[in-house]
Amino acid sequence: MKYLFVVQGEGRGHFTQALVMQERIRMRGDEIAAFLVGKSSARQLPDYFLNQATAPVIQFESPNFLPTAQNKRPGLWKSVFYNLLKLPVFISNMNFIRKQIKLYEPDIVLNFYELLTGLTYLFMPPSIPMVCIGHQYMFLHRKFRFPKKSPVELFFLKFFTRLTSMGADRRLALSFYPMGDDISRHIVVVPPLLRSEVTRLEPVKGDYILGYMLNSGYLSEISKWHEHNPEETLHFFWDKKDAAERLDISSTFSLFRINDKSFLKQMAGCKAYSTTAGFESVCEALYLQKPVLMVPAHIEQECNAFDALRAGAGIVSDNFDLSALLQSVAIYKPNTLFRRWVANADTLIFSELKEVYLSHKYPERKGLIWNYHA
Repeated sequence: MKYLFVVQGEGRGHFTQALVMQERIRMRGDEIAAFLVGKSSARQLPDYFLNQATAPVIQFESPNFLPTAQNKRPGLWKSVFYNLLKLPVFISNMNFIRKQIKLYEPDIVLNFYELLTGLTYLFMPPSIPMVCIGHQYMFLHRKFRFPKKSPVELFFLKFFTRLTSMGADRRLALSFYPMGDDISRHIVVVPPLLRSEVTRLEPVKGDYILGYMLNSGYLSEISKWHEHNPEETLHFFWDKKDAAERLDISSTFSLFRINDKSFLKQMAGCKAYSTTAGFESVCEALYLQKPVLMVPAHIEQECNAFDALRAGAGIVSDNFDLSALLQSVAIYKPNTLFRRWVANADTLIFSELKEVYLSHKYPERKGLIWNYHA
């Protein structure tokens, strides 16, 4: 089988999931034709992704959130108006995606939450089946529980998620825990995609707090806490452009430019982890049995954090309250079932991909697939 990947270029999670799927696909003797990556001017593709991608990486401009002046939470309305001005570019790039699908002739387009891919399948649908994969598709599941947040924000989150998956044969919803499939919405609940490097690590309880901040505006908040608690060692990763590999703020506070291998090594050796509630790194912390402080940066991460609480990941805060994280270390109870759930990922995901492939090749099978799930 031959795949074409389309990846949303915002944050670390989608890149990591794409690399995990690349590894699993190649182990099965299948092929990835190319990576199409939707980017914004505010982000640059991380080196670890460019270095590990084994197929051509082709970038195109795609809608993304713009950070606020404080560079913390994304500015919703500012982002909407900015992206509306870019509409002619995005329409052109939808046509570009369609041409790339026609050029590479994959058996399946695997979409990692990239909006323009869903819009391409909505307005100019290719003949190739699309499978969407991501934790966000849990938000469309009938039984998913949401936090008590703004109904307007939740509506737009679900609306955006639907748009990314318009025309999809299957929505593979990555989940912290097992849940029944939502057949009417073509949602199949599957385990998280964790890198093989994570599963091979032996966690130890170190003497430092590890952190990851997507937006550099959180630095002042963390620095202020550090000034009052200089005895605590902090190792924080960020993806600031042109940042040094390592920047020592003090003898006990260091900033690291995001690096795949270094991050995982430090995750295995930390005593606790603090993050802006991205799904992927919370799963890694769960697997390595590290208590987590989740500081959601937007409505999607607020839903991630609320869901992660059900899996026993740690605590949630409106800010980087590392004192609360330290207090939680003593009472943290690891989720011992999580590793068993993760171990089923390959079996469940590739059985779905096989069914999509076969139903496209042999259309008479289509009526049988969802009867199997029922």
